[in-house]
Amino acid sequence: MARQRSRLRVTLLAAAAVSLPAASLSAQTVEVAPFGGFRFGSALFETTSGRSIEVHAPAVGLTVDVPLQNGVQFEAAFSHQKSTVVAPVAGLTPGTRWQVAVDHLQVGGLQEYDVAPRARPFLTGVLGLTRYGTGGNNQIRFTAGAGGGVKLFPTPHLGVRFDSRVFATFLDANGTALACGGRGCLVFLHLHVAWQAEFTAGLILKFSGS
Repeated sequence: MARQRSRLRVTLLAAAAVSLPAASLSAQTVEVAPFGGFRFGSALFETTSGRSIEVHAPAVGLTVDVPLQNGVQFEAAFSHQKSTVVAPVAGLTPGTRWQVAVDHLQVGGLQEYDVAPRARPFLTGVLGLTRYGTGGNNQIRFTAGAGGGVKLFPTPHLGVRFDSRVFATFLDANGTALACGGRGCLVFLHLHVAWQAEFTAGLILKFSGS
């Protein structure tokens, strides 16, 4: 009988240990927002002739926000941009058309300001990776982003979101040694950064745990 009671206690403790994280997760509020908009920016591609190509095209994606405390939210975002660009060539020869894609995968934080019951301005800061794809080739680069906007909630679980963001993608870095001594070298760093900006609107679906 004592062994059975001991086993029962162990079973109940194990069940409680498993149910506590599940309960805390189910009680968490999550905001999911598919969005669409337009992204434009500085030169992202360069032809063999040294001519730069900019990509201006619509972008679509998804953000997921998890509120933490005092208006701070954890944010994860994915966005996809696809366009056809024409690579210019010398003379009167028609340019080559390329299908290019630019994907952002980022995580960071969002600071929301509860200035009104249904209108919440916010600021965001994110870090992540950018994938450039064209002609079956892909390149991954580091990206930092920042922005702001406003969330409008006509109902507690349904809202709209308007964003404006700026992204800095670090394409390459080359160092040139200026002077070297016994303890090391002084290096001048050449850093090529591509800037992009986007304006988007999204539909917020807000899920609250029981």
